Amino acid sequence: MDITFMKTLKKLAVGAVLALIAWVSVALVVAQSVRIDGDQFFQSTGRDVVRLWQDYTLRPGETAEDVVVISGSTKIGGEVQGDVVTVLGSVDLESTAVIRGSLVVVGGDATIADGARVERDLTVIGGVSTIPVAFHPGGEHVVIGGAWVGQQLRAIVPWITRGLIWGRLIVPSLGWMWGFLAMMLILTLAIDLLLHGPVGQCADAIAARPASTFLTGLLVLLLTAPISVVLAATVVGLAVVPFFIAAVVLAWIVGKVGVKRWIGRSIFGHDPAETRAQGLRDVCVGFVAIALLYMVPVVGIVTWALVGVFGLGSAALTILRAVRRERPRPAPAVRPVAPVPPPEDAVPPPPPSPPPAPAMAFQSVPPPQATAPPIASAGPIGFGSAEVPASALLAFPRATFVDRLMAGALDVALVMFAFNVFFRGFLFRHDADAQLFVLFAYFVLFWAWRATTVGGIVCGLRVVRVDGRPLAGGDAIIRGLASLFSFVPLGIGFFWILRDPLQQAWHDKIAGTYVVKVDRNVG
Repeated sequence: MDITFMKTLKKLAVGAVLALIAWVSVALVVAQSVRIDGDQFFQSTGRDVVRLWQDYTLRPGETAEDVVVISGSTKIGGEVQGDVVTVLGSVDLESTAVIRGSLVVVGGDATIADGARVERDLTVIGGVSTIPVAFHPGGEHVVIGGAWVGQQLRAIVPWITRGLIWGRLIVPSLGWMWGFLAMMLILTLAIDLLLHGPVGQCADAIAARPASTFLTGLLVLLLTAPISVVLAATVVGLAVVPFFIAAVVLAWIVGKVGVKRWIGRSIFGHDPAETRAQGLRDVCVGFVAIALLYMVPVVGIVTWALVGVFGLGSAALTILRAVRRERPRPAPAVRPVAPVPPPEDAVPPPPPSPPPAPAMAFQSVPPPQATAPPIASAGPIGFGSAEVPASALLAFPRATFVDRLMAGALDVALVMFAFNVFFRGFLFRHDADAQLFVLFAYFVLFWAWRATTVGGIVCGLRVVRVDGRPLAGGDAIIRGLASLFSFVPLGIGFFWILRDPLQQAWHDKIAGTYVVKVDRNVG
């Protein structure tokens, strides 16, 4: 078995243990705030009634405010001041029942006796309503679906109670689950057979750069909703939103098939000339391995999340690689360098001496004397003493994570000091919002003015566009807005510098910029 596969299993096991600890902690907190009695999960707030997986009966002469029952039967003989909602269960109203609000039944039947009253709406979804001829609700009477829909909805209850609540996606004891798995296996093999090349490229991306693939998938997952909102805000972009979401879902599906093939390759090994038969074999093995993990409590839901993020990241990297192949980056133009005239105080070189006459046989030839090269006096060295075009900055080395961290810390300390001394309580009232605004304005203005900040000047950093053009005001604004995406998800976008071969953060990739380390004599 491949060592990479064993390391992956080890990481999954560690993640499962951490998730189990978090799961137990949440359960303990919930158990302290909600009363649990055996199989009953009951919460009462005043006269409101909420029950999960438990039947409820309101006897004649008793009253309640609102009644909500999930996965249980409801029997009402008294008076309910509010609404009665039953999900995945039946409702039985006796002749003495009075519901001042509405009655809603989802995935169950409603049986109403003669004399019962519902003063507002009666809604039955996926069930049958058995009512007397003389019964009329005070509002509307809506019936959606029939008994078959209710049966299908109630069939999901065991999967929720024995699977999803325990953190696993597959419950082996459910018969319909095996048919669903067979359908998913056929669909997975069909995708691998039709998209053999893209699926293999997704598997290659995971094998080559697993950490970058995971972070890319997490980035796409975080940016999908904001991008959809931005597109929906415009008239033209509103029509693009469905296609964008469909593209993300399709990439997620194809990427998950790539994860399955990568697992199969880890067991059987990877052949560079991989055939379709070998790809189907690897995908089958990966599908079985993931299905077995889906059956384990807590580990199943963690595996599902990891497979989804890895799949989305591998598909995104594959698409980016394909776009780069179709549209390669043009080679930077080589500009001729003008000769630098010597300074005025430079010592002119001596005139060339005439070649010596050929020596006779009886004459001795003196050895040639070495002439020292001319020495030019250097001017004063300091920041701003030499202006370098933006295109020449691309030749400088990329700034490291430590350099950028030190420069950022200096900038934040400077802005916070200036804010507390000059602006606090004078221009702004809400400190948290004001500090974020001042930081944003500080970085954007300095990037647009000098392509660096005060901390960047101290550490010798400059921001330059990837195409070599000077940084404009629009570029600075885009880079400032994109910085939020780097720091909001626990700073993952900034730590991306440690793994990126070009040492770019997420906001660098979005804005198309590099951060380079320059000499102190570069202005």
